[in-house]
Amino acid sequence: MNREEQVAKLKSNSFDMLVIGGGATGAGIALDAASRGLKVAMVERDDFSAGTSSRSTKLIHGGVRYLEQAVKRLDRSQFNLVRDALKERAVLIKIAPHLSKPLPIVTPLYNLLEVPYFMTGLKLYDALAGKANLRPSRFVDAKEALNRFPMLKAEGLRGGVIYYDGQFDDARMNVAIALTAAKNGATVANHVEVTALKKTDGKISGAVLRDTLSDESWELSAKVVINATGPFTDEIRHLDDPNATKMLTASSGVHIILDERFSPPETGLLIPQTEDGRVLFLLPWLGHTLVGTTDNPAPIEAHPKAQEEDIEYILRHLHKYFSVPVSRGDVLAAWSGLRPLVSDPHAADTAKLSRDHVINISDSGLLTIAGGKWTTYRKMALDAVDHAIELGKLNPERGCQTENLMLIGAENYSPTGTGRLQEDYLLDLDVASYLNRAYGDQAEQVAQFAISGYGARLAPEHPYLEAEVVYGVQSEGARTVEDILARRARLGFLDREATLKAILRVVELLTEELNWDKEKCAEEQRRAIEYFS
Repeated sequence: MNREEQVAKLKSNSFDMLVIGGGATGAGIALDAASRGLKVAMVERDDFSAGTSSRSTKLIHGGVRYLEQAVKRLDRSQFNLVRDALKERAVLIKIAPHLSKPLPIVTPLYNLLEVPYFMTGLKLYDALAGKANLRPSRFVDAKEALNRFPMLKAEGLRGGVIYYDGQFDDARMNVAIALTAAKNGATVANHVEVTALKKTDGKISGAVLRDTLSDESWELSAKVVINATGPFTDEIRHLDDPNATKMLTASSGVHIILDERFSPPETGLLIPQTEDGRVLFLLPWLGHTLVGTTDNPAPIEAHPKAQEEDIEYILRHLHKYFSVPVSRGDVLAAWSGLRPLVSDPHAADTAKLSRDHVINISDSGLLTIAGGKWTTYRKMALDAVDHAIELGKLNPERGCQTENLMLIGAENYSPTGTGRLQEDYLLDLDVASYLNRAYGDQAEQVAQFAISGYGARLAPEHPYLEAEVVYGVQSEGARTVEDILARRARLGFLDREATLKAILRVVELLTEELNWDKEKCAEEQRRAIEYFS
């Protein structure tokens, strides 16, 4: 995907649908609508997955804790959310096998009286998944629990329960959805913001767009405009109506990254009860250990930072369950993401916040979709497009296609592709394995850049290559250091010090590709250091 070509199309066409927001939901809507044969534009003022969608716990899951709430509170909406998410979990693993996989997760139990409670809940979890269940949950004795997760404290351990959920690379999945949308005819562009909404006879008929890289503005016409901006939902709604009732609040989810020695490579851990009733996940991810998350009320901002008290909170709970010491010095990276919690402004009880999604249509016709979770992005997109078709009296050529539509990289992906990449391109095993999983059947295109002079690593201890910078610019719309190091390659989420050291070389490569002058180089380097510090 060539970004400049996409921007040019935005300037010269009118569309059935304009989607504002390039996170999982916005990209999912663009893909759903385009694959139905509609003429779709999607714009994102930062980068695809720059916000919440790149800062998840990396689980494709129904939500064990949501099921617990559904049962305790007899909450049908939470129950339905879990059921839908379990179905979507299987779909996502099917359509993007290179970026996702099943993962066993152990919950340690230090009280045998807890066994019936947890097993009953997990068997209900399995039953809700039906034919889409990954594998049956089961009880294991203390010996097997320790074999599965050797870092656990053995003293008092009575056993554990193992259940299965999916794990994925969220930012690369988001990029893949956006690229697949473009492949199916959507016009998609990052670093393009909506500065105003156009109206004709009181009804929304398009928007004013601005390319944040060139500062050029223009108008775009669309029969339907969809607001899918996550935490910034109300910002767009206030462009439509300055007096619109607020429908969104946010909580912060902080995660930390530890070395791989703190988790086995193929098993996760769920800490079921923290001091304030939350759960913590400890998961192997991209050769490291991911731990999180917190859930605190938070202000809505573009780039939230992990707070020290949240990092200490996570470490404090690891001390309670681990037999090995974990200190602040072991934290390689820490990051925070905003979770949108929504209330329907037209509902009778707008004080009730939901993790399910809400669709709202304003008097002028702005369609807003907010809330939900990563795992259900496809169903959210389906619902939004169905509503948009009715709202705009659109005529799609076909129905929803996305349940079986393979994402970019998946069509000819093979788990055995690592060996071929090693042999054909003389890549190290860790690099070949990483490229195969991150890019799927597109990995050879990245490898071609590697053997043409861009085979050096961006950081000595990590598999990320200079080739990914060039490929990211030419084929994936990357335009900034953050686009590369945070979302195309995931180094920025894994190792802060290595990322800071890699910035200069990434700037040099981007300068070659994008013809930056000295002033632009200095500015991009300064901004990247501030972002990753």
